[in-house]
Order: sequence, then C-alpha cells, then structure tokens
Amino acid sequence: MAEIIHSKKALAVNPLKVSQPVGASLAFLGLAKSLPLMHGSQGCTAFGKVFFVRHFREPIPLQTTAMDQVSTIMGADDNIIEALRTLSDKSKPDIIGLVTTGLSETQGTDIHRAVKDFRAQYPQFAEVGVVAVNTPDYLGCLESGYALAIEAIVNTLVPETQCAGRRPKQVNVLASAMLTPGDIEAIRDWVEAFGLRAVILPDLGDSLDGHLVEAEYSALTLGGTPRVEIAAMGESTATLVLGPSLAKAADLLKAKTGVPDFRFAGLMGLDDCDAFTQALAEISGQPVPAKVERHRAQLQDAMVDSHFMLGFARIALAADPDLLGMQARFLAGMGAEVVAAVAPHRHESLAALPLARVLVGDLEDMELAARASDAQLVIANSHAAGSAARLGVPLLRAGFPQYDLVGGYARTWVGYRGSRQALFDIANLMLGQHHELEAFHSIYRTGVSVGHPDVRTPPAAGLVH
Repeated sequence: MAEIIHSKKALAVNPLKVSQPVGASLAFLGLAKSLPLMHGSQGCTAFGKVFFVRHFREPIPLQTTAMDQVSTIMGADDNIIEALRTLSDKSKPDIIGLVTTGLSETQGTDIHRAVKDFRAQYPQFAEVGVVAVNTPDYLGCLESGYALAIEAIVNTLVPETQCAGRRPKQVNVLASAMLTPGDIEAIRDWVEAFGLRAVILPDLGDSLDGHLVEAEYSALTLGGTPRVEIAAMGESTATLVLGPSLAKAADLLKAKTGVPDFRFAGLMGLDDCDAFTQALAEISGQPVPAKVERHRAQLQDAMVDSHFMLGFARIALAADPDLLGMQARFLAGMGAEVVAAVAPHRHESLAALPLARVLVGDLEDMELAARASDAQLVIANSHAAGSAARLGVPLLRAGFPQYDLVGGYARTWVGYRGSRQALFDIANLMLGQHHELEAFHSIYRTGVSVGHPDVRTPPAAGLVH
C-alpha cells in the first residue's frame, strides 16, 4: 500500500496538471461529428486549443461561449443558448459537448438549466445531442475531467435497456485518458483477433490518429464513436473498462443496461496483458489466437533481454493517476525502483500501488525527490524536459502534452507489443547513461612495446641508460 502525501506548498512550481476542461474536451473529440464547447472566456478555449494542436499536430474543432466582463457579472445563460443555436444551425453536429471552465463555475452557471432553456426555445434542434458536464479547472486534472465527460455521455446518450447480449459479438470498451490513439488502435486489433467487434468510447484512435482526408476543413470531428453506436451499447455482451478513473462511468453504464463488465487497471506488462487476453477468450468462447501467443513470447524474450538494464534502475514518474499506476506496476514487475512518483490529483487507486509513497504535487516536487534519490531516468510529459535536463538524466515522454516530440500521440504503450517496445526504449536510455572509461596509463611504465607505440613497458633488468 502506498502512502499518499499532499504537497504543502502555497503555489505550484512547474505545474504537472492539465485542467479538467481540456480533459473533458478530449473525450468529446473522440466522438463522431462532435464539437466541444467551452463555457468561458475566449482565452480559456484558446489556451486548451494550443495544447491540442501542438500535441496532435492536427486542426482541432473547439468552440467557446466567449464570456466577457458584462456576461460574467450579469449572467451568461444567453451566451450558452446563442452558442448552441449557432453551432446547431451552421455546423449541424450530432453531439455538442458543453464544458464549464473555472470562470463559469466561479460565476455559478447552471448549464443543465441553460440546456433545458435551449431545448424549449429551439425545438427544431432536438436531434442534436447536447451533453453538459461541470469541469471546474481549479479541481482535479485532465484525467478527472475526461472521466466526468464519459459519465455525462453515458448518462445522456445511453438509454436504459434490458437488452444485454442481443449483439453477442459486440463488446463495449471504456477507454481511459491514459490511452493514446495508438493504444486504441492496438486494443481494437486485440479485440478483433477474437472475432469480436469493439464499440470504443471515446474512439480517439479513429478521430485523432493523424490521417489525411479529402476535405480541406471540417468544423466537426473527423471519425470517432458514432452516436448510434453509443445508443446501442446496452445491447453488447460485455464491457471492458480500462482505467480506475472510469469506475463511476462503468457503474452507471452497468446500472442502465445490465451489461456485465470486466475491469482493468492497465494493459502494460505480462500480468495485465494476460488478464485482458483471458477475458477476451472467456467472452468470445474462442482459444487464444496463435499471433497473440507469439506476441506474448516476444514480450517474454524482451523481458529477458532488458532485465539487466531495468533491474534496480532508479526511475522518477510524474503523470495522472491511471497512467502513473500502469507504469508503476509495469516497472515494478521488471525489478525497477520507482524513487519518485508524483500525480497532480488524488485518486483512491493510488493507494494500492506497489510504491512506498505517492506525492500529490507538481514537477518541482518530482525533481527534488528524484535528485534526493539519484534517479537515472524520468518518465513524464514534455513539461518535465527542464527538470530532466537539470537532473542530467534522459526523459521518456509519456502522457499529455507532448509538444516537443513528433508522433508521441501515436505511440503504442499497451499490449504485448507496446510493452515490448517500452522495455526496449527504457533499456536503451539506461544504456546511454553508461560511458566507457578511458584507459589508464601508469606513470611508472616506460619504454615502448614492439608494435604498440602508445603502450609503455618497464625497462629490461640490468639495462643501463
């Protein structure tokens, strides 16, 4: 059991946390023909959009209600209603994700009542799904905002049914914020290898995988989970829940549909991957495919090849709780020592990690703990580049944002193959820390040996100079 310690500083230095509105917007970006709408000032939305564009290197559809000084004081309900009307009329989305910010939450906006007023005033837009979610950015982190959005999507778009198993080959996948678009694609292939079809919520692997399309511009998301498939999640035979942060969303989905679920804290390392593979075999009634067995054998070989480099390696981690937990268990399974573990937000899953302590703080806290323990490697997002440089150790970028690495969003971490590549990358970074020592030449050795002019030999006995 890990001890959870909160930083006692009066301010954040080199913040690790990414805000809840950004996390909720990320979830809506994984839905088809969707449009996230931040209820706040233009600056709040612009700030989040910059991070999305730099991370994914793609145009990101993100809108704002553009609260100003007057609406902040006098009330901004009209901003919400007008924004919903304009977007519904011009962009014609299937789903609008209405996300609050710190400004609107401090004002005390009731976004759910505003949505009801919009429905009453503009019944012609009844087919547009509006999912409202409260995500103040002075609480939580990206992961918690993302999880709140998934709960709101399930609550709003999934009807109550008693049709579990009507589609025996269909499984739901609730995908945590710790998963990249590359991870989502790998999970889909994993599920399909057992003859099953996955409805992934949200499907970032389809919308933000970095593919080119013929359209020059789109005001809506390109790809993602269609609304009709979200509505049909109650007909699936099982739900695969990936990440402890989605436990409440999983409880809600199970209560509304009766679909049984299988829950996984992560999908890195032999134990996690075996548990997921066994669940797929149980759901499908099929034996494990030969190619999956081969991928498992490849991971086992990589574990043998890299255990000399990872055993007792001192590693510092900084990430949101789900990602931190998955990586900590993976590294502990390889014999590495996590000497510093920092999360921006407390979650009950952190207490179960195989660590001595987890600090809820920022990247300065991680840097100080890493220096005190002589860490050899840092795993964190791009904000930790300065900390790693000051520590004089390499940085393996993981999480959001990654603005100084091309293709970081597409990397696959999960599964047998993703775990194998992570082992290779960590082992190579550790090898790069070891340098060959220069040859030592004693000052007492004189003379030159034949054929080796740079190697001194002692003079022969009795030789007079």
